[in-house]
Amino acid sequence: MVVVMVVVVVAWVVVMVVVMVVVMVVVVVMVVVMVVVMVVVVVMVVVVMVVVMVVVMVVVMVVVMVVVVVMVVVVMVVVVVVVVVVVVVVMVVMVVVVVMVVVVVVVVVVCGDAGADSIEEYQKKDAK
Repeated sequence: MVVVMVVVVVAWVVVMVVVMVVVMVVVVVMVVVMVVVMVVVVVMVVVVMVVVMVVVMVVVMVVVMVVVVVMVVVVMVVVVVVVVVVVVVVMVVMVVVVVMVVVVVVVVVVCGDAGADSIEEYQKKDAK
């Protein structure tokens, strides 16, 4: 009877030890799974951050390129407008100068003769 009790107690202790070992293994496996899940989550967050940074950098580069192109176009338009205005002003000044020269020549030719006639008439009047 004592042997049976000892065998039962030893068997109970062995079963309890086995159950404890199984529980410990399950706990360790759960901890490992949690660590793996945390690592996967951290890696996913890092990957998402890198992707977001790359997208932001690409958007910034595109915006910078658009701004540069717009600035170049604006500068080219301003230069073309300034050149056209300068050419128009120079042509208007040239036309005004030509008209003034023609007017002066016409006035000199017309008035010069008239002046000469007047002077001759005055001289004749003075002589009389």
